[in-house]
Amino acid sequence: MYRLIRSRCLPALLLACTLSLPVSAQQYLPTAELRGAWIATVVNIDWPSAPGLSTERQQMEFDSILDVLKAMGMNAVFVQVRPAGDALYHSAVVPWSRYLTGQQGLAPEPFYDPLEYMVKAAHARHMEFHAWMNPYRATFDLDTASLAPNHPLRALPDKRKSEWFFRYGRRWYFNPASPLVRQHLINVVKEIVVKYDVDGIHFDDYFYPYKEANEPLQDYNYYAADPRGFTVIEDWRRDNVDRLIEGVSKMIKSLKPYVRFGVSPFGVWRNAGQDPLNGSQTRAGITCYDDLYADVVKWMKNGWVDYLAPQLYWSIGFPPADYEILLDWWSRHTYGKHLYAGHAAYKINNFPADPNWVKPDEINRQIAMNRSNGLVQGSIFFSVKPLLRNPLGVQDSLIGTLFPNQARVPGMEWLSKSPPATPQICRVGGSLSSVKLAWHACDIGSRDENPYYFAIYRFDGQSVGDFQNPRHLLAFTPFNTEKWIFEDPTAAAGEYYTYVVIAYNRFNVESYSSDPVVVKKTKTKAKRKKKLFGFLF
Repeated sequence: MYRLIRSRCLPALLLACTLSLPVSAQQYLPTAELRGAWIATVVNIDWPSAPGLSTERQQMEFDSILDVLKAMGMNAVFVQVRPAGDALYHSAVVPWSRYLTGQQGLAPEPFYDPLEYMVKAAHARHMEFHAWMNPYRATFDLDTASLAPNHPLRALPDKRKSEWFFRYGRRWYFNPASPLVRQHLINVVKEIVVKYDVDGIHFDDYFYPYKEANEPLQDYNYYAADPRGFTVIEDWRRDNVDRLIEGVSKMIKSLKPYVRFGVSPFGVWRNAGQDPLNGSQTRAGITCYDDLYADVVKWMKNGWVDYLAPQLYWSIGFPPADYEILLDWWSRHTYGKHLYAGHAAYKINNFPADPNWVKPDEINRQIAMNRSNGLVQGSIFFSVKPLLRNPLGVQDSLIGTLFPNQARVPGMEWLSKSPPATPQICRVGGSLSSVKLAWHACDIGSRDENPYYFAIYRFDGQSVGDFQNPRHLLAFTPFNTEKWIFEDPTAAAGEYYTYVVIAYNRFNVESYSSDPVVVKKTKTKAKRKKKLFGFLF
């Protein structure tokens, strides 16, 4: 595969004089691949380790989690900031979570804003932060007496409560049929989008509740009062959820188009037994479409979500729901959007019902399938705690085999109106121990053209080599860095190197490459060669 190093500042003559390199037979690890983990806060699954910890302890635990994930090659975290009608952030409309402080409505002491802290901590490690929210779950149990006074289930008048909420099983839920609920939930998401520098808003698989045995949903009166032309209540329920997803999507894009909106649905949309034409060859007892009333395929087709991360929590070859079959099915229903596979880290060596989970190479094989598929852009693991325990050496595999190289989150070109401005290396310096580079970018005419971070590539010798080979990627700069400089301490005296810088915007869309710069490292400094002929990728 050949690629021209493109620069808006290069004369047409030089652009026409590109050279070619033979394609290497080696298959490199991807340099653009989402590698993420879900960090669950409900009942303190992952973080904080217990409610009521000190501010210092909470921050220390979160930093430790990020450091370990970073060492595993991760570049994104999906942190549950709304587990059950509450907030792990300073909100004007939602009470503080009891999983943070031990009592709903009670702020951390000493005071800090966990979401603000977590976003900054992730970005400092060049990791994206996606705010994971459960939209409809109002409580995690039936103990309404312990709810904060500003929780709508306590604050609203009784008549309004009956419109906003319904009880099902052992929990209370927001009513998807209520336009007032829908607007409230949109406002909850809006607060995060406006106040915090998140990279994405992420909904999980809980829309209408998972079904309880012999307990039908009690929403027939709402349906009869306003069927909206639907003759089947199941279609009406799906439309209720559709309206929320569309509303959240339009709100996000109107405020910050670069904030991505994604969903991690249950791993089976429909079985072929329910839908012979469109369903997957599975025998799942629950499906997105028929049981949770979430038509996620429609959301992708309509462009309401930017990515899906289906929870493919089964092994390769598991008869009722085979990972390989489901990965193929989802990859054929992306409509040009991104697909990230959800992996069941919690099942590794911990799921007797399926002996495949005692195989040390199960996750390795799943990620190999992702990469060979061609339409899968990455992986997300549920959840952090199993990864930290390292069952069957999965953490070792991630560090040493699966994610040993640096990788950025793949770009979403359809969201970006233009690529970022082209960087150009303007200064080269050196010392006894390093080569120093500085660059600039001109003609920044829009927000999309503003560089958000940079990649620095180095090639041995006096020509540009294969950008797909991860050994040539020296580093990514921090997000939104003010200093456009880089110091390379690994350059050896007496050697020639060719450096190239590429910019990325908030959509992770890449710029044209900078003009290559050839540098000779001497014992005391670095010398820049004046001109380079031949621009190769």
